[in-house]
Amino acid sequence: MAQQGVSGRAEDMALSREGDHPIYLQICARFKTAIAEGRLAPGDRLPSVRTLASELGLSRGTVNLAYQILAEEGYLEFRGAGGTFVDLRLKKTSADKPSSSAPRTTPAEQSPNVRPFQLGLPALDAFPRKTWNRLVSRRSRELGAEQLGYPEPAGLPALRERIATYLAFSRGIVCRPEQVFVTSGHRASLELIMRSLYRPGDGIWFEDPGYPVAREFLLSINAKLHPVPVDQDGLVVEEGRERAPDARFAIVTPANQSPLCVMMSKDRRGELLKWADEGQRWIIEDDYDSEYRYNRRPPLSLKAMDRGERVLFTGSFSKVLYPALRLAYLVVPPAEVEVFERACRVGGGGSPIFHQTVIADFIEQGYFVRHLKKMRSLYAERRQLLVDTMHDVFGDSARAISPAAGLHLVMQFDGYRASSANIAALAQADGFGLQPLSLWNMGPQSVDGLLLSFTNLASRHMVESFAVRLKAICAAADRDS
Repeated sequence: MAQQGVSGRAEDMALSREGDHPIYLQICARFKTAIAEGRLAPGDRLPSVRTLASELGLSRGTVNLAYQILAEEGYLEFRGAGGTFVDLRLKKTSADKPSSSAPRTTPAEQSPNVRPFQLGLPALDAFPRKTWNRLVSRRSRELGAEQLGYPEPAGLPALRERIATYLAFSRGIVCRPEQVFVTSGHRASLELIMRSLYRPGDGIWFEDPGYPVAREFLLSINAKLHPVPVDQDGLVVEEGRERAPDARFAIVTPANQSPLCVMMSKDRRGELLKWADEGQRWIIEDDYDSEYRYNRRPPLSLKAMDRGERVLFTGSFSKVLYPALRLAYLVVPPAEVEVFERACRVGGGGSPIFHQTVIADFIEQGYFVRHLKKMRSLYAERRQLLVDTMHDVFGDSARAISPAAGLHLVMQFDGYRASSANIAALAQADGFGLQPLSLWNMGPQSVDGLLLSFTNLASRHMVESFAVRLKAICAAADRDS
């Protein structure tokens, strides 16, 4: 199909600027439909980005993003100056299509290395790779001898300054760059805190349910954890006082509780800060997914409300950019800077300078804030798509019980005898990346459900396919129970 619209005319694309999905996803959907219906065959040539953008009255960036997504999902292949073509490998995919009545999503429809509903990943198809690669290329050309030595243990000064500036206007935190410590991930931030302030035998309040990776790390160093329940207002401070009155630390996710997505109320925040001030205790504030609330702005961080300097603030670039960066940050009170600097020098070699430099550029040039704004809109759409599709497939038996926040849903499925843990086990065996809520509990489980991420659900067809498969899995788990 040389230099034409999907079915010969650009107007047949039928794109809507007022639709529920971004233009680039609508372009992807039109091409997928044309391929599925045989109007485009493996090996057919597509119009160039410039030509299609001109025909549709769109920017080349919009069309290029759609082509990049289709290529990554296995629908298209780029042949350099030769042009862009429907991937020849789709012939084999079509021939090998399973005969099951449940529609299955082929590997070509999924982002590489992403399992259905997999937690912990941002939208890999929407990362601004072109901008990022340009910044990487520029820094690569400017690579000097000073970047080849050992990195600063506490982080690149330029990045620490950019983080401090960003936190001031986004989270209300007023801090100096020297209070910011760059680490190789959230676990590394916790490790630095433990190495700096923790004493053997210190009790730690830990949200229940709470982040299992942090829990397993703390247990591995023999930290004394006390599970404290979470309700619709966040960590129940009074329960913590009763269960572990002598605890010296509390680890909380107040902006977006992990995994229930509730926001800690103003009263609870005051109670927690009062508890810390009374006994010179420490609050470790994990700013988990605070950027992603879809019906209201996040409140001030605990760190911004902290007058007694008892809050240690942790954040990460894993969910807002991509996990492979392995970069996070920690903000400590001014009086503790020297203690943490010493712990950095003794316990770690710092994080690689190169990516720190690129992130500093990404923030300074305004791309970071624009990316967050774009992703909030995209995730709100994909979250609603998941809710609507699950209701279409499961009916009223599927209910989302978590607020409109974060990068996943907590869903309950009524009418099935099987527990969520059993359903999750069967689903994981079938390649799904969802998790049971029970995995996040230390004590007795008060709420059951499944955790399903929506970040990489790029089309309705994809979500319907996953939902139908999951419904079949629920039925199979029921038969086995």
